[in-house]
Amino acid sequence: MKRSPNIGLRIAPGLTILLLLALWEIGVRAWSVPAWILPAPSRVIQVTLGSLSLLLSNTMITLGEAVLGFALSVLLALLLAFAFNLLPGLRQAFYPLMIVSQTIPLITLAVLFTIWFGWGLLPKVLVVVLVCFFPIAINLIRGIDGVDPEMINLFRSMGAGKLKIWNMVQFPLAMPSFFAGLRISATYSIMAAVIGEWMGAQAGLGYYMTLQQKNFAVDQVLAAVLVICLASLLLVKAVDAAEYLLVPWQRHHNIYY
Repeated sequence: MKRSPNIGLRIAPGLTILLLLALWEIGVRAWSVPAWILPAPSRVIQVTLGSLSLLLSNTMITLGEAVLGFALSVLLALLLAFAFNLLPGLRQAFYPLMIVSQTIPLITLAVLFTIWFGWGLLPKVLVVVLVCFFPIAINLIRGIDGVDPEMINLFRSMGAGKLKIWNMVQFPLAMPSFFAGLRISATYSIMAAVIGEWMGAQAGLGYYMTLQQKNFAVDQVLAAVLVICLASLLLVKAVDAAEYLLVPWQRHHNIYY
């Protein structure tokens, strides 16, 4: 008999969020906190609904930047992991550079990209790629490293070349690790696009937040934050759905569905 999923695990995050929002609402009302310092959640929701069309138009721009940068990150990670697998010397040469690239402050690079490439799409996409590429590549490389060598030797003894071993053994078995990296990067992609827009943009949620912050409209800023959280959650759930369809042997380990 098929076991039913644990309902408690599914509703616990939602209950926690509702509890925190209730405490926030009660605290703001009890201490009469001014709205320009910290608005109540009810006020944020009201403002979000009132500015929905403007928020959605800016969200589509930010989401487009995030999805494009995320897709390029996936492509680059796959190509790099495949190259590292075929040419171990290439990995020894470039792997340390990947690590060093993550030590450079993201804000500094975002500013430089804006100076070099202007206020268009390219600098925002580059920021997203820098943020998303590393978790995907590292998790995929570790997943490939974790494949049982005996299985590789078995396929090699049957005459399989490196390409067939990659397609039939290494990449399929590394897919759970690959999707773990995708999930992390999907979480960060919207945030990275917003950071790129902070440095210079003419539209997008980062641009919207900058304008509202200068006007001390904290409720509008939090409304944008709410939309960012929902858009990030949407991307993560899209990754979860893709994993559910493409990695069926991993379903019993996940609680996403």
